[in-house]
Amino acid sequence: MTTPAAAHDTVLHYIHDPLCGWCYGAAPLVAAARQVLPVQAHGGGMMAGRNRRRVDAQLRDYVMPHDHRIAQMTGQVFGEPYFHGLLKDTDAVFDSAPPTAAVLAVQALRGEAAGLDMLAAIQRAHYQQGRRISEPATLIELAQALGIEAAAFSAELQRIEQEELADHIEASRELLNYVGGRGFPTFVLQRGDTLEVLDTGRWLGQPEQWANYLRDETRASSSGSADKSLTQCDLQTGRCD
Repeated sequence: MTTPAAAHDTVLHYIHDPLCGWCYGAAPLVAAARQVLPVQAHGGGMMAGRNRRRVDAQLRDYVMPHDHRIAQMTGQVFGEPYFHGLLKDTDAVFDSAPPTAAVLAVQALRGEAAGLDMLAAIQRAHYQQGRRISEPATLIELAQALGIEAAAFSAELQRIEQEELADHIEASRELLNYVGGRGFPTFVLQRGDTLEVLDTGRWLGQPEQWANYLRDETRASSSGSADKSLTQCDLQTGRCD
């Protein structure tokens, strides 16, 4: 596999999933990183295709303890509408494909930074507001809140789903496997043709310190190490630890 194309010498690749709890926990790290260097998002489709799940008691009983742990470790807010609304809504379906396509659609319309803004909005809608982020109506409202016209977003979302989404997810998984990542989130620092997996576990809940670390890393030469984050969601099963 060739290294991802980048417009800058140094780029932080963020391999994520919109329905990954630890990715939501790492959202402040993403925001902090964006102040230091370019960030490129790669959606891995953790709960897409055959892994999509309708909400039921088994899913709820599995994710809630992890979500409480994430909140404790990161300070991220999980809202009552999520815990006592969405996770009890047996008509809701957790499907990574539509929100991942939505991020790509906004990115295509407004650029990389806007795509990351959309991802953050999707995460807040899911984990704080308990909204169904796999439904087009929700995604359209979130795009409109970013100043994007509904018809333009809907058309681009449909195009992405039909023409680009499968290839994007496949490429994201190839990148994850190439760097030896175990799951989501995985942060990969690219300097030229060199890729290095960064350990984010120790920086959870410490975005300012993480930003300082990235500043130091971007100035340093590559060490070639590939430390893995201690807190991730598995690529194949969606299980988090």
